[in-house]
Amino acid sequence: MYIQDAKFNVEKEVELKGWLYNSRSSGKLIFLLVRDGTGIIQCVVSKNEIGDEVFEKARKVTQESSLTVNGVLHEEKRAPGGYELIVKDLNILQIAEDYPITPKEHGIAFLMEHRHLWLRSKRQWAILRIRSRIEKSLRDFLDSQGFVLIDAPILTPSAAESTTTLFQTDYFGTPAYLSQSGQLYMEAACMAFGKVYCFGPTFRSEKSKTRRHLTEFWMLEPEIAYISFEENLALQENMITFAVKEVLRNCREELSIIGRDTKLLEKIEPPFPKIHYREALEILKENGKELQWGDDPGGDEETILSQEFNKPVFVHHFPVGMKAFYMKPDPDDPKTVLAADLLAPEGYGEIIGGSQRIDDYDLLLRNIKDNNLPEDSYKWFLDLRKYGSVPHGGFGIGLERTLAWIAKLPHVRETIPFPRLLEKIYP
Repeated sequence: MYIQDAKFNVEKEVELKGWLYNSRSSGKLIFLLVRDGTGIIQCVVSKNEIGDEVFEKARKVTQESSLTVNGVLHEEKRAPGGYELIVKDLNILQIAEDYPITPKEHGIAFLMEHRHLWLRSKRQWAILRIRSRIEKSLRDFLDSQGFVLIDAPILTPSAAESTTTLFQTDYFGTPAYLSQSGQLYMEAACMAFGKVYCFGPTFRSEKSKTRRHLTEFWMLEPEIAYISFEENLALQENMITFAVKEVLRNCREELSIIGRDTKLLEKIEPPFPKIHYREALEILKENGKELQWGDDPGGDEETILSQEFNKPVFVHHFPVGMKAFYMKPDPDDPKTVLAADLLAPEGYGEIIGGSQRIDDYDLLLRNIKDNNLPEDSYKWFLDLRKYGSVPHGGFGIGLERTLAWIAKLPHVRETIPFPRLLEKIYP
């Protein structure tokens, strides 16, 4: 039996396979908290009912030792999870000695060095189960809308964003780079399939030590042919709303474990507020942060803007030259591009960046040259504007920042099983 299936096995004799999470004893009773990956359950060992041999096993089993437990399952509202197992037999597979992560407090540096074991803690278990639900819900939403999953390459010959944040490697004598984004490839794919997305790891060689940055993170990137800028924003807010509702519906226990107050999450409904870049500058000025036209709001500025609203907020129409070379200028306001960043509330900053893409060959070629990018590397990308070009757009959502907001975590290092930070690649 898996612990998550306890409600289907009440008053049945079952076998549980797992690890000892914690234990306590009271005379002739030993209470074992056993986890199996799906949850934690209390197992009650009574010396009067099982005899000395099994009782001695229960007494000597240590934290994180692997074991199997046989017994009868009962409902017990006072027990963790509402059920308990009355033990009839117990078998120890392996005794874990001197397990390093004890119930006492440990520093983050120590826990990060033992990340492979820290994953077993109740808090990390809850966070990564929420991550799994967010991943599933984002994909379920797009799949339900008729999107096709297209896998983008990890090794690429060119950059989608700034060339200063690339991890370079040798590809049989030719420079290649770890992907910053699958977007360019999704632009090709959407011309074949209409609505597509990729989902996978991306890499940014940013020398950043903020609570929002990882050098390796996961991103979901839809790309859609024949979509307008306004339709793109609507797709984003509907997708985020769906994901939040799915987490609230399926992860109540996990949210409770990490102490997340869900009141604000329950208010997430479209439409989301939308502010022009010019308006964002005014809000920042009123809050003592004066930026000039063309300045890119950083983490502090994004926090100020997001705290003005209790829902995610779009900041749109950034100045030309401030964003990526492929973003389309607004025909009605040529000094700005049809782009928007979605900032999460509660001070979590950007979780989505999206735009209308340039669909004109000459304009894209000029931007490539103006940005000193190698034209030969983008020949295939330019081809998309030569052979049946159409208006198109898309966006990228960072999974870790989205999880940090939904779970209200202080740092993104807890949002991914094995974080890669500026000075952290072990384990």
